[in-house]
This record gives sequence, structure tokens and C-alpha cells, in this order.
Amino acid sequence: MESVVSELEGTLLKDYDPFSYFMLVAFEASGLIRFALLLILWPLIQLLNMVGMRDTGLKVMIFVAVAGVPKSEIESVARAVLPKFYMDDLDMDAWKVFSSYDKRVVVTKTPRIMVERFVKEHLRADEVIGSELSFNRFGLATGLVQGDSINTISERVAKIFNNEAPTLGMARHSTTSSSSYDSVFQLCKEQIQPPFKTNQKYNHPHELLRPHPVIFHDGRLVKRPTPATSLLILLWLPLGILLAIIRIMVGSILPFWAIPHISRLFGGKVIVKGKPPPPPSGRNSGVLFVCTHRTLMDPVVLSSVLQRKIPAVTYSISRLSEILSPIPTVRLTRTRHVDAEKIKRELSKGDLVVCPEGTTCREPFLLRFSALFAELTDRIVPVAMNYRVGFFHATTARGWKGLDPIFFFMNPRPVYEVTFLNQLPVEATCSSGKSPHDVANYVQRILGATLGFECTNFTRKDKYRVLAGNDGSVSCTSLVDRIMKVVSTFKPFLQ
Repeated sequence: MESVVSELEGTLLKDYDPFSYFMLVAFEASGLIRFALLLILWPLIQLLNMVGMRDTGLKVMIFVAVAGVPKSEIESVARAVLPKFYMDDLDMDAWKVFSSYDKRVVVTKTPRIMVERFVKEHLRADEVIGSELSFNRFGLATGLVQGDSINTISERVAKIFNNEAPTLGMARHSTTSSSSYDSVFQLCKEQIQPPFKTNQKYNHPHELLRPHPVIFHDGRLVKRPTPATSLLILLWLPLGILLAIIRIMVGSILPFWAIPHISRLFGGKVIVKGKPPPPPSGRNSGVLFVCTHRTLMDPVVLSSVLQRKIPAVTYSISRLSEILSPIPTVRLTRTRHVDAEKIKRELSKGDLVVCPEGTTCREPFLLRFSALFAELTDRIVPVAMNYRVGFFHATTARGWKGLDPIFFFMNPRPVYEVTFLNQLPVEATCSSGKSPHDVANYVQRILGATLGFECTNFTRKDKYRVLAGNDGSVSCTSLVDRIMKVVSTFKPFLQ
């Protein structure tokens, strides 16, 4: 059996410096204060690296990023946030070499808890060897690590291979002995260093075509927080909060026909393609706009484009979002016959917006469409929604959804794209004898083709199991529970 041992930083990942990933942990698991503190210490960490004390600089990063943070929070960030950024930094040439071997082991200087999920699930490695964070009896990280010495790592590699030499070792060249894993990779029969050529002999016919994609991810930051990006975020934050307040106030006061024009003055932009249908008239029931679901703002943007308030079907948005919403909302119960009656009743009054995915997805994938909408009307207009933001994501699975619209409007130049497709012909609806699932799948396919997205069978439950460790069900909670959840939102600013 052929085997490979590869260094993560600087080899499988293009960037050898893990600083930005510790910044992500600091921001997502703790909050803004720890995020700013770690950035302030960046010059000191760089100085330690320059004088050959890389191990000390790494320990400073680890301590500041995680000391006092619950283990569950670190695991949550490693599960829901980090894989997306690791994947974006992946060196595909290195991956092709790495994936061509039968047994794959990754060595990292980052604590194992941060990288194990990504390396095993997405890079399909068999083992991960890294330092171990220590936790106290209350489950809080002490900020100290164990098993990070070169000798300890070499012994663990040898033990995995039963003291037999691995076939190949992949590691970057390092002139600093304290940061090098030379003793580890000397165990291998052969060693190679980046850059890796795709046509070299290490590419085997049975190599995997690509890593397992990251379909679901969470966290508020859009870009990996390098020192420069982190500084820009901190400088923008006060102005962004002020801009979000102004945008929300202006949007709630102005009539809908004026919003697309005024939004340009505040940096927003809405791109409209296709021809929207006219407003309902006479005895005809309303049109059901079936939209892809990217953010909470989808039905609001659609209403502004159509220049009239169109009710939107909702399920799990917060009460604050309902209060701030400039359009009527229809809250579903997930009880099929009850929800069907609600939707029919609203369609008898006029147009309605529905997002049959049931939840948002940030990546270029469409989740499975619920077939309920196809059973209730044959006046279906598919609408492809997409958006672009620069700093902050406007969706969350782990955090408080009430802040979603605020984070959206905190972006300097949010852009929305709305593409109206033609109303489905009668022969493509249930009226012609097609099953609701066939109609739903057809609508998903044409919307996916319009956006260039891949259609999947994943559902809301799949997303929440990955990101939040639950099935995403919304239950009624007591007033005390809601107050506690609001208080926990401000936890990052109190630590």
C-alpha cells in the first residue's frame, strides 16, 4: 500500500501562516474584542517569527485566540466556519499528488481540533497529526497545547505506519529548523517540495478528481481575515453600523417605487433581468413567485423591483426581522395541510413569494425544493435570486437571525441580481397531470441553469445538522429563553 505524509500549511494550503485562521476562531467563537487584541499582537508575532522563535509566536496566537473559549464553540467553528476558508486556500496541484496515494496522513502545526474535520471529510485524509489543546474541567480552553514537539510528532507518524517508511513526504522547504518537520519527513522514502507539477510521476491513474466540496458553511466574515483585511474590517465597522441604520430607516419610510433609485445613493445596487408579470387583476388568483433563497432580503428585494408589497412565506425568521420587514409575512407551521390552506388563502388575495428550499445556501448549489407550492397553483413564475457582499454574510445558522438584515446593510456595496423567468406553461404544471415533485424538480433545474448552480437533494435538516448540530426545527420558547438568547448574542463584547 502506497502512503503519503503531507504538511498542511504551505503545502496542501498555499499560505504557510495560520494567523488568519486563528483570527477566524477569535471572531466567530469569542467576538470583536479578542479579534482586535489578536490583530494588535500581530507585529509581535511577526517579530518572533523573524528572530527564529516561530514556535513561541504560534503559541501566542493559540493562547490569545482560544484561552477561556468553551470547547463546544471551538468545535462549532471548526465544523461550520473554517472548512470554507481552508478550501479556498487549497493548492489543487498538491491535492492531486496527495489524493493519488492509498493511505494519506496530514501533519499540521495548528491544533488538531481546528483542522481535523476539514482534512478528513474534505481532503479525505486517514489521519491528522497536530498539537492538542488542553481544557480545564469546565470545558474551557486553557490556551496551552500538548504534543507539539517535533520528536512527539515523529513518534506519532512512525506509530501510524508501524515503524515502516511512508512512500512519499510532502513539505515546503524551511530554512528555520524550529519550524521545520525535517525529522518527520526523513522517515519517508522520498520527499518532494512545492511547487508541484501536475504532469510529474506522482500523479496516479486512481487519484481523486476533486476534494469533497464545501456546500454549507457559517460565520459572518466573507473574506479570510488576513492582517490587512482585519484592519479594514475594524475601521469600517463603526461606519458600517451607521450606514445600516440609515439604510433600514430610509427603506422603511420611502415608498417601494423609490427604493431602487435611492439605494444607489447609499452604495446599493439591484440588477434586474427578464420581464416581470403584471399585477393581478380581475378574478384571477395571484402569481406565485418561486425564488431561490440566498438571504432574508430575497422577498424584500423582489417587492422593491416589482414596486409593490408582496407577502412572503416564512418559517424561521426572528420576530425582530418580522417587525423590521417592510412587507407582510406569512409564518408557516410545517404542518402540511395548515400551510397549504394559508398559501391558498394568500394567493386568493394576490401575489405571493415562496422560497421552496426552506433555508439559505451561500455556495453555488440549490437545495431540494419542497413540492408543496406545485400542488396549490399553476400560475408559477420562477425567479433566480443572487447577491454579492464584500465584508459580512447576511445569514447564520449558529447565531441570532435577528441581526441578519443589519449585517447585510453593513456591507459597503451590496449587490442583488433578480432574474425573472417566464411563467410555467400549463403543460409543465400539475394541471397537466405532472406530479408535484416533478414540477418542483423542473423549477429547481431551470433556476439552477440560470444561475449556473448545481442542484442537490440536500434539505434544511442537512444544513443545520452540519452547521449547528440540530435539525433546524423551530419550537416555541419561553420569554426567559428568548431573553437569554439575546443576552448571549452580546457575549463576545463582554469577554
